[in-house]
Amino acid sequence: MAAIKSLQTGHVGLNVTDLDRSVDFYTKVFGFEVAAEGKEEGRRFAFLGADGKLLITLWQQSTGAHPKDRSGLHHLSFQVESIDIVKEAEQVLRGLDAEFAYDGVVPHGEGVASGGIFFSDPDGIRLEIYAPSGAEEAIAPTEGAPTCGFF
Repeated sequence: MAAIKSLQTGHVGLNVTDLDRSVDFYTKVFGFEVAAEGKEEGRRFAFLGADGKLLITLWQQSTGAHPKDRSGLHHLSFQVESIDIVKEAEQVLRGLDAEFAYDGVVPHGEGVASGGIFFSDPDGIRLEIYAPSGAEEAIAPTEGAPTCGFF
């Protein structure tokens, strides 16, 4: 098979326990718009996006939090334009009493300019919002390993 030349990630589908709670969280934190929603009992879902592009689909079909000790999604990361946008998202998350892996903005590693915030959604799915630069003043919380790898 020949290599695929224009491959890119499409949307990411996440299982959630409470669709309304998750839609509220993702729209407040990321500013997503609800593009479509299924409200039929036993088949609830929401398609979330921005600027006409589908980014996240939420499926209410889970009964418990996402376990960190099982294979599957490690974390979902979103890049933004600046560290100021990361800090704005941090304030929104603090207002929602989100659980953070580290206290505030951290770099991706020792001496690295890129960095962001690492947190969990209401179902324990690990998320990251980062900027390509602006985190060089912060202290890396994990010595000798990527910050986003072991949290």
